[in-house]
Amino acid sequence: MKILKAPAELQAFALSCKRSGKTIALVPTMGFLHAGHLALIDIARQKADVVIVSIFVNPTQFGPNEDLERYPRDFERDSKLCAERGTDLIFVPNPEDMYCSDASTFVEETKLSQPLCGASRPGHFRGVTTVVAKLFNLALPDYAVFGMKDAQQLLVIKRMVRDLFFPVEIIAAPLIREHSGLALSSRNAYLSADEKSRAVVLSRVLDAAGSALRANGIEVLPGVLESMKHEIKNAGGKIDYVEALDASTLESPTAKTVDLLIALAVYFGKTRLIDNTFVWVKS
Repeated sequence: MKILKAPAELQAFALSCKRSGKTIALVPTMGFLHAGHLALIDIARQKADVVIVSIFVNPTQFGPNEDLERYPRDFERDSKLCAERGTDLIFVPNPEDMYCSDASTFVEETKLSQPLCGASRPGHFRGVTTVVAKLFNLALPDYAVFGMKDAQQLLVIKRMVRDLFFPVEIIAAPLIREHSGLALSSRNAYLSADEKSRAVVLSRVLDAAGSALRANGIEVLPGVLESMKHEIKNAGGKIDYVEALDASTLESPTAKTVDLLIALAVYFGKTRLIDNTFVWVKS
């Protein structure tokens, strides 16, 4: 397994693979890998000849008061897990190599990135799309694998790929949960045992919401959302948002909506957790 830091070295490696007729799958991560990330690597391994995992805590997607400096990092463990999963190359650049000191070019999606996390974390998705575009230009992947836990991110990346004609197939990997139902996240490491046990309410209210909507249709949505908020608050969660949007447009649902994205962001202590579910509803 190779480990590269320089962007030019990654691009040279990718070009060499392309010239020899090999396909490439990219798994972009911020490191501190867990079973969810490993599932993405497994999918990449099945799809392509060469698997590249990027590990980069991208500064441009963090706000000024967010957890950039304390975001969990453990490269030694990450590299061991990648090797065990059959990764061919880890790309672990320095921020100054990914962003010139006078960088003035960014990639921005302006529609799907506006609600949900886009509303509560201004500039976040501009940072995401910019770094992913850079990674696509460096790794030259035929496939890129993203988890459905970050559902809005997945939709934004798909739109960027469509609009800018990136020759990359985006593969959506299922959301992976702990046995308790809590969605796997590197930020779960911040949670105390008590916070972690209370945070299980998130998957519980999403499951209940899905069942209610599938059984009764979109007409019950307002009551479903209020019930979700009530249970989360009773569990000690501080709500950033609990919303249901049309899964295709990320706009408010209408009577014609059949696919809903129910998404939430909730703080337990100082830790912000996101989770979601997609629901087909009766028209």
